[in-house]
Amino acid sequence: MLVLERDSGRFRDGKFSDLPALLRGDELVVMNNARVIPARLFAHRRGRLSESAGKTGSELNLLPARIELLLVRHLQDDVWEALVRPGRKVRTGERLRIEGEELQAEVVGRGPYGLRQIRLFGVSNILAAIERAGHVPLPPYIRRADEPADRDRYQTVFATRPVAVAAPTAGLHFTPDTLAEIRARGVEMCEITLEVGLGTFQPIHVEDLSEHSMHAEAYEIPATTAQTLARARRAGRPILAVGTTVVRALEDAAQKAVARGELPYEIASGRATAEIFIRPGHRFALVDQLLTNFHLPRSTLLVLVAAFAGREAVLSAYRHAVAEGYRFYSYGDCMLIR
Repeated sequence: MLVLERDSGRFRDGKFSDLPALLRGDELVVMNNARVIPARLFAHRRGRLSESAGKTGSELNLLPARIELLLVRHLQDDVWEALVRPGRKVRTGERLRIEGEELQAEVVGRGPYGLRQIRLFGVSNILAAIERAGHVPLPPYIRRADEPADRDRYQTVFATRPVAVAAPTAGLHFTPDTLAEIRARGVEMCEITLEVGLGTFQPIHVEDLSEHSMHAEAYEIPATTAQTLARARRAGRPILAVGTTVVRALEDAAQKAVARGELPYEIASGRATAEIFIRPGHRFALVDQLLTNFHLPRSTLLVLVAAFAGREAVLSAYRHAVAEGYRFYSYGDCMLIR
């Protein structure tokens, strides 16, 4: 774990096991309890509904055999937004049979960037069927197939809400023992849920950040968390966000509070959608400290970290991390910015 001081830009090497001892004891630690679902499904085509009448089973079997579905976002009831590969020939109205399950999928609509709306049906418990048939959607820079161990390894110890297609990776460092040590220091903890989506990995292709089209992610803040955050802010206690997903949810909620004419820490509880793009110049209203992994170049996550700690300080810390052999990305090392 690299420790970076926001005010001075100074940094030093450490270990994640040092974290409890580095805390003062009056911090409020906020974690994302999103759990990754095995959102990658493999399916076989069964023809379009409008064209399947009159076709024999043998004729339908002549269609290209295997289709990959990556569930990106739960829209409503049994309808999901998904990436389909290969997608050009999978048209609206077509039905797919999911490998290994009685679960079926029907393409009911199209969206931007090649996305499809998929209705899942055929079983009484859709989520249970996804859990059985699905594969863990590892980040694209992990160049291997998922393994059974990833179902546990690619989850935080506080993951309880099965809503995400990518892990809030800063939380992967925590163990039950670490959490117990932090609580023993008198530190208070609370949780939010941000449904981490594939937009997390969307690179920036423009030179002017104001022209970047930011993805949206749903989040939920429990009433107890909103109240706890307000108390901590009124008391002047530092708020430590575990991961950029927590930063995005809290700062979006603070921005919405200001738009309502309220103080930024008087955030509303309940569900909302974050479309905020945190970049240099952003004034952080709720987050004082950040635990985060090391991120990809030209990513919105790296831009967020640079906004939080300063571009030059972050670049200097990253150069040091590369020279010292820190591991980057999802299963890599972390940085505490305070």
